[in-house]
Amino acid sequence: MKKGLVLEGGAMRGMFTAGVLDIMMENGIEPDGCVGVSAGACFGCNIKSHQIGRAIRYNLRFSKDWRYCSVLSWLKTGDLYGGEYDYQILPKKLDYWDVDTFAKSPMEFYAVATNVKNGHPLYHKCSDGGESDLAWIQGSASMPIASRPVKADGFTLLDGGISDSIPLHFMEGIGYDRCIVVLTQPRDYVKKPYSENKLKIFKRGLQRYPAVYEKLVTRHDDYNREIDEILEQERKGEILVIRPRTALHISSICHDPKEKKRVYEEGRQAGQEALAQMKEFWEVQ
Repeated sequence: MKKGLVLEGGAMRGMFTAGVLDIMMENGIEPDGCVGVSAGACFGCNIKSHQIGRAIRYNLRFSKDWRYCSVLSWLKTGDLYGGEYDYQILPKKLDYWDVDTFAKSPMEFYAVATNVKNGHPLYHKCSDGGESDLAWIQGSASMPIASRPVKADGFTLLDGGISDSIPLHFMEGIGYDRCIVVLTQPRDYVKKPYSENKLKIFKRGLQRYPAVYEKLVTRHDDYNREIDEILEQERKGEILVIRPRTALHISSICHDPKEKKRVYEEGRQAGQEALAQMKEFWEVQ
């Protein structure tokens, strides 16, 4: 048995994932490998460094700091979530990401990003928490228009959710046969097409990356197909899914620490309720 953990993105909906992961860490439930998309990569990396509470801690501390996330940051730096501040200053100086523990852990951790050249997903194995890993995690979470594309290892990257929102097939394809999937949308969620106005903005802002634009046009179909496949595998008992009971209703740009804490606590509750199932599914004593 090879235990895999798959983490959907969703910007501040990722606080739900952070809550689930803290419950897992507190109870010694550890995967052999994990893959995260966007916020799933940003917050999920803490499970490999064994840092319980880190994601909610810095999200509360910097909720109202314009350098962490704001329209002002976007205007000043080109990144809604400040690139240098979030991926250099914060993890190295303000709330230390324990890269030593990360590197020593045998757990595999992958970040998913989109190759802007062709719109295809790329899966990077993060090994030591160094500059390359940070660039891939940043690229995984770099939303189109709201972020500048990120250079990493010869690739130019944008948000992994554009090309593979829930990379369950990837994990199964590399041998993880017992996967837990953490979603940030409720069971009845169906993704709708982007509006014509939003597509016009994407088309204008992504003129250099037409393949990314084309993926955004059909993203709802791709996402809903993935969800249908997940529901079928869940029905058969092949995977275990943890998801919020209802829509989380939190903005991608959330400056309210109470709202972040609310979503985090919903994740903790969901993790607690699924605790026995997770232990049984992964045969944890």
